[in-house]
Amino acid sequence: MIYRLLLITLVSLSAGLAQSRGSIQGKITDAVTGEAIIGANVIVEGTTSGAATDLEGRFIISGLPVGNYQIRVDYIGYTSRMITDLVVKTSRPTLVDVELQQTLIELEAAVVVAEYFSKSQDTPTSTQVQSQEEIRRLPGGFEDVIRAVSILPGVAQADGGRNDLIVRGGAPSENLYLVEGIEIPNINHFGTQGASGGPQSYINLDFVDETSFSTGGFSVKYGDRLSSILDISLREGLNDQLATKATISASQFGLNLEGPLTGNGNFLFSARRSYLDFIFKAAGFGFVPEYWDFLTKATYNLNETDQLTFLGIAALDNVKWFNETLEQRNDNSRILGSDQKQYVFGVNYRHVMSKGLLSANLSQVRVSYDFLQRDASLAPIFQNASSDINTSLKSDVTWRLNKSLRLSTGVKLSQVDFSSDLFLQQDNIPGVGTLNIDSELKEIGYVTGGYAQLSYRQFRFNTTLGLRADHSSFLDAAPVLSPRISMNYDLTGEVTITGSLGRYNQYPSTIWLVSNPLNRTLDPIQADQLVLGLEYLWRDDTKIRVEGYKKWYHNYPASLTRPYLVMVNTGAGFGGSDEGFASFGVDPLSNDGSGWARGMELFIQKKMSEVPCYGTASVSYNQSMFTALDGIERPGSFDQTWIMNVGGGYVFNEKWEFSTKLRYATGKPYTPLDANGNQMVDQYNALRLAANHNLDVRLDRRWTNNGWDLVTYIDIQNVYNRKAVSTPAFDRNTGELVENQSLGILPTIGITAEI
Repeated sequence: MIYRLLLITLVSLSAGLAQSRGSIQGKITDAVTGEAIIGANVIVEGTTSGAATDLEGRFIISGLPVGNYQIRVDYIGYTSRMITDLVVKTSRPTLVDVELQQTLIELEAAVVVAEYFSKSQDTPTSTQVQSQEEIRRLPGGFEDVIRAVSILPGVAQADGGRNDLIVRGGAPSENLYLVEGIEIPNINHFGTQGASGGPQSYINLDFVDETSFSTGGFSVKYGDRLSSILDISLREGLNDQLATKATISASQFGLNLEGPLTGNGNFLFSARRSYLDFIFKAAGFGFVPEYWDFLTKATYNLNETDQLTFLGIAALDNVKWFNETLEQRNDNSRILGSDQKQYVFGVNYRHVMSKGLLSANLSQVRVSYDFLQRDASLAPIFQNASSDINTSLKSDVTWRLNKSLRLSTGVKLSQVDFSSDLFLQQDNIPGVGTLNIDSELKEIGYVTGGYAQLSYRQFRFNTTLGLRADHSSFLDAAPVLSPRISMNYDLTGEVTITGSLGRYNQYPSTIWLVSNPLNRTLDPIQADQLVLGLEYLWRDDTKIRVEGYKKWYHNYPASLTRPYLVMVNTGAGFGGSDEGFASFGVDPLSNDGSGWARGMELFIQKKMSEVPCYGTASVSYNQSMFTALDGIERPGSFDQTWIMNVGGGYVFNEKWEFSTKLRYATGKPYTPLDANGNQMVDQYNALRLAANHNLDVRLDRRWTNNGWDLVTYIDIQNVYNRKAVSTPAFDRNTGELVENQSLGILPTIGITAEI
């Protein structure tokens, strides 16, 4: 009997050990052409495990104990790459796709140091790539792709509870989001119309492969934006098994499915719902938001050179109002609510050529807004029922002419079906008085664009020269040209000089064209930007970057009735009566606004390596000034002079990980209120809030057994309970001015189960 029990115990332990292993699998391709690289060596650092890629460029490394790994990829004629933060699980394989850059000469190929940091030849300045794991474990980030980039240099936050990115002195409307190559105006729930912010992103991080975020100097491939590009790549689903994942996080719960499809394909699907509405309602709030979001991606490999990808996204936002008490009605009278529906549909075709890559996608983005704000008597003061349907056909081709020369071209044609029914009745608007608007706009317009770009590489010197042309039929303006040039020079193997110079054009937000016919005569907004930088590779896994920039803004829409207002100072927050609904472009506008922004940034990053810690540190000095019709130069509404971010973590073992983040930012300018709660516009942006700072910590624990994985974490925001102060507001219940403060310390718990 004793021997039988001992035998059963040994068998169980052996099974447990066998089940505590997983695999890494993926594909290695050429970064320019997308061709599969056959015979590349893939080695798991610190082990004897490895594999070589097959005829499709794929590899599988099995039998790895659960834990965090790095892989090294080598192939003759290509620069070696080091990929970090690969978490091996038992429930499913860990997927990774790696792109290798071709070397130019034998001397360069002889350099055997693998690169931890991916580099873009097209955008050598101001670009940062983040992996899915780097985003997931960010304390206070709610596993949100936008919050993750908010800690990068040059990025200010208009409000800690929202995703309004302020990039190098620009407006929230100056940022572009791309998901699988599809341009989406706003990837947030309860988004601000005409801008790019909101409280929470609807992109499921579980399906993100990596993000590339550029805060300046981006190439002519991207148009109609002035400040930043966030390019989100989604991974493919599993090809050999069906897998599920259930999650309860800080603000939502959801379910994921992924697996193979017949015909050499795979799929991803997720459905998520917020649960904050239950909490808000239980706490007695009169304003209760709720949302759902759905995401699906299907990939079909038609053959070795052709691939089809389908993408579908739906985000459904709803606001419930409770106005039973006078206090609730007074509180709700300050809130601009919106029921929103966003749908994204797209199909992408990708063809690998012998010396190039062709991609084409057809997409449609449908967004409907139903804005409403009432006064305390429940009479509507603002309503906007708006629909924006953007159908786009886009194609890009890249040719490798030789080892040193690469040509890229692309065209885009979009049909925009826009309609809006806008009503506004508000008194006491600073500088205006009473504003009455009852206006409709229904129009179908076309936005076209095209570019050509030539990239030349030498052993130490790389340069990219491009020209872009854009036109919109919504405006009377002629087509605009955007010339740009960027370069980098390797002084040594560790020190690189980078620079870019270019013009960027952006069309006014379509909602600005509704209220007044005069606004349809606006010209595109222009920004000329210069960026210079120096990058030092201190260690293989640690880099230091210093950059300086200057932006000159021209043709910025300015209000003809509020002589202090430039539209660059709008678009953050939920807007509404407190700002006189300025972000909707309800004023007659002219192109007489101008401004500039400048700054210096220091950025230090350490990647996960044989030293099991990671981290980033950044210090940014920023200054932005804008001039409206009154000719007075004032700080931008989102100007924060000093911003500091320090974050990082330590992986103790395959079970435990600790991370932390510290943020400090100078307070932004604001306009004081008088005793009746009205803005004192003669002191517009004359005062500045106190500096805000907070510390977040997070502790992760992984559990693995019998083919399933469980991740639990506790995330504590604002550990030392400092309540951040935002712009003072008028309390209609007390008739007094009050300081708006954050919630202070906020602990959250998350649970993720994978099978």
